[in-house]
Amino acid sequence: MSSQLLMIIVMVAVVLGLGYAALNFFLTKKLKEGNERMQEIAAAIREGANAFINYEYKIVAIIGSCIAVLLAIVISWETGVAFVIGAVMSATAGFIGMKIATYCNVRVTNEANETRNMGKTLKVAFRGGSVMGLCVAGFALLGILIVYFVFGVGMNMLETTMVNGVTDIVHKTNPITGQAYSLSLVLSGYALGCSIIAMFNRVGGGIYTKAADMGADLVGKTEVDLPEDDPRNPATIADNVGDNVGDVAGLGADLLESYVGAIMATAILAIEIFAHNVLFYSTELFRQMIMFPILFAGIGLIGCIIGISYPLIKRKLSDNPHRELNLATWISAGFTVILGFVLCFFFFKSDDPLYAGQIKEIGFKAGTITPWICAVIGIAVGIVIGIISEYYTSDKYNPTKKIAKASEDGSALTVTQGMATGMISCMLPVVCLGVAIFATFALGGMYGVGCGAMGMLSFVAATVSVDTYGPISDNAGGIAEMSGLEHGVREITDELDSVGNTTAAIGKGFAIGSAALATMSMMSSYLYSFMENLALDIISRDVLVGAIIGAALPFLFSGMLINAVANAAGHMVEEVRRQFKEIPGLREGNAMPDYKTCIEISSKGALKQMVVPAIIAIAFPIVCGFLFGAFFVGGLLIGATLSAIMLAIFTGNSGGAWDNAKKYIEKSGRKGTDAHKAAVVGDTVGDPLKDTVGPSLDILIKIMSTVSLVTVVVFSKFNVLGLLGL
Repeated sequence: MSSQLLMIIVMVAVVLGLGYAALNFFLTKKLKEGNERMQEIAAAIREGANAFINYEYKIVAIIGSCIAVLLAIVISWETGVAFVIGAVMSATAGFIGMKIATYCNVRVTNEANETRNMGKTLKVAFRGGSVMGLCVAGFALLGILIVYFVFGVGMNMLETTMVNGVTDIVHKTNPITGQAYSLSLVLSGYALGCSIIAMFNRVGGGIYTKAADMGADLVGKTEVDLPEDDPRNPATIADNVGDNVGDVAGLGADLLESYVGAIMATAILAIEIFAHNVLFYSTELFRQMIMFPILFAGIGLIGCIIGISYPLIKRKLSDNPHRELNLATWISAGFTVILGFVLCFFFFKSDDPLYAGQIKEIGFKAGTITPWICAVIGIAVGIVIGIISEYYTSDKYNPTKKIAKASEDGSALTVTQGMATGMISCMLPVVCLGVAIFATFALGGMYGVGCGAMGMLSFVAATVSVDTYGPISDNAGGIAEMSGLEHGVREITDELDSVGNTTAAIGKGFAIGSAALATMSMMSSYLYSFMENLALDIISRDVLVGAIIGAALPFLFSGMLINAVANAAGHMVEEVRRQFKEIPGLREGNAMPDYKTCIEISSKGALKQMVVPAIIAIAFPIVCGFLFGAFFVGGLLIGATLSAIMLAIFTGNSGGAWDNAKKYIEKSGRKGTDAHKAAVVGDTVGDPLKDTVGPSLDILIKIMSTVSLVTVVVFSKFNVLGLLGL
């Protein structure tokens, strides 16, 4: 099949996805905002979110421009341009998702207030969330199409040539450095652009939201005995702003980066396999292996449009939001699997016996449907990891109930039980990942592993839609509380928010699972860049030392993020205490707090402290490469990936369990009790873990892999150890 099929299928998917997102955006904005007080609060949240993300993007634009120029000079101008395209697509998706969240939150509150119906309120929240989900997949694929057709097709970088009797891809030469490069580095540049935006959005947004959240809880709940989102608490508006910049814009950029990383890792590996395998003489199969992950992602977006439509078109949703959201996800996954089989069966089908022999030689054990089987394994494992995350974080199951029970004996046991739950929760997801890697590698080699990662995120539009509805519902609850609406409204939004905590934990499970598989595929491409085989001796000097240092890097990175949150939260606590002390009548509700100062504290703290951790993630593998060489960085990537997987699962699940344990106590009517105060402490401990550290770790390992792949062509030849003959 020609590239015209790619154009038709993926372009149709992109147009449908972005068109549907635009429709849901305007349908959401048409809904009523509620009374004047509700509109004032929503406007304040919107203003704070806009101010933060605009300033954050200015900082990112400066740093990104410097990186783009360096890539253009050292690697190739095509890589620099692809980097900019990736950054623009990721930033656009995050910005639009944040905008709709700040419009949707107050409309969810109003719907709950007017109807007192769980199903109708869920529909409004999910419609808002679907804009983010559809934009993530739509803009990611749009950027991939631009890069593929401009550079791959338009500039003939997909062309092949004969070198010493062996078919090889066309390489170009950098006129400044003299280094040869191919399409794989251009695709890596696009993935790196997405990763940079994701890193800053996740780190900056995560510091912002958790500093405000912790400041609001530590003083408002534990010292002054105020309810959640009480209008007397000066940090409440900043807390609600944080939900939008961290849990919406940050989450969207995070999963867009994971999505692009999985697709690009598989396509890049196909290029490297072709370039290093003398048996691989079929240029048709070469192009098909590059196109397949992009095509499958387009098919997945179409499946997601069908799945997302279910709760939006269904006339009456039930009062069980968890079931309705699960159905949307399952429908999306089901259609992706069915349509993906049809695609794979006809895409790789050929009557040419030489082609059939080539399929076997390249390692497709199940014939032409091997990539589809590997993708389905990824989907199945992703769902299982999600179910495991749900078990450890939902208040319907024993792990979270045990944390709630432990809260009756004080905050120390709450924290202890939550840590134990998070640690125990690491085992089963890692076993699932091991099964996925073993099975996909056995069926399709490293390309099969890449297809597994791509499959795991093939219905990312549905996953992000379900995830984004959570912070929208959380914001809606805050607006209800600050507007003085009846308790029944808050009960509806709290139930939606509680389900949102679980869906967020599930989404984080998908992100770290796909990151592990995608990083393995990227690792293979990295090794191909400077050697002819995939053998990396773990007990050799360079690799072993690199692995040990790499294993420590996620801990350093996590500690820096927690310190950043703690520092910003400390300033927030001081400010909230000051206002309660110095503003007469604030505690009694006779005076208004100074919300603006709290927003400024969170903004300045996040913007000031997000740069260093993000720069470390980018610079560490490059510096190590130029000092110690390619084998050292190979070990670095292995060590960092292994420890980051464990840390990400631990932090995400423990934080989600602490949060839902607190909500479990609140739903049982025990607000204000000693058990509730202990649970608030646990929730506060978990806040920076689940919403700052955990989500940033999967970006860390992918950004390190991508940066290493882009720069290895240089530091594999020019490094200090090599120059010293060591």
